[in-house]
Amino acid sequence: MGTVTLRDAVVFVSGANRGIGRALAREFVARGAAKVYGGARDPKSIEDPGVIAVPLDVTDPDKVEAAARACGDTTILVNNAGIFRRGPLLAADSIQDARDEMATNFFGTLLMTRAFAPVLGRNGGGAIVNLLSVLSFVNFAPWGSYSASKAAAWSLTNSTRDELAGQGTHVMGVHSALVDTDMTDGLNTMPKLPVEVFAGQTLDGLEAGRSEILLDDFTREMKGKLASLPAA
Repeated sequence: MGTVTLRDAVVFVSGANRGIGRALAREFVARGAAKVYGGARDPKSIEDPGVIAVPLDVTDPDKVEAAARACGDTTILVNNAGIFRRGPLLAADSIQDARDEMATNFFGTLLMTRAFAPVLGRNGGGAIVNLLSVLSFVNFAPWGSYSASKAAAWSLTNSTRDELAGQGTHVMGVHSALVDTDMTDGLNTMPKLPVEVFAGQTLDGLEAGRSEILLDDFTREMKGKLASLPAA
């Protein structure tokens, strides 16, 4: 698709009130975006200068559609909103955590993409950035339900790229291991990527027109091992 211009872009970041979403919204502002919308269930929780708060619950189709109508000048969509319940698939007391993670991490991304794809098309194509995980392609049993939701979101990302190529929309998937945010508090099983580094590298990859970026050595190592897996 070629490079993506961030200066003067109109950006919508879901889950922009904290963590990675907040860092990304700030970075877009710093790089000269004309407008940055920040979606959150509680828009009053967004107080960063240059970020326009928008009510949003990515699991609610009506609120997603309302956000797309209100932000009809969007040229870059960042699907950041996600939840991490830290649960297994089989040993959990119920499948509710798995349902919740799939509802937000997969179906929420799908709802946002379906709502904003026509907006991007009308505005010249633009770009979609989906925040995924090393667990998109690596399984870790204690967090099996999260891994399943991110694997589904990775597949969605690749399919979306094909479906939207005709309207000129660039689609980029972002994978990393742990990022130093409140979502990973108490998890010290591996080094954490500083959230500002995550945001900067993500926007660098977007500007370079990358279709997929792997932000740390562990993620690159794990993705590389996929090619060496035996067929049987």
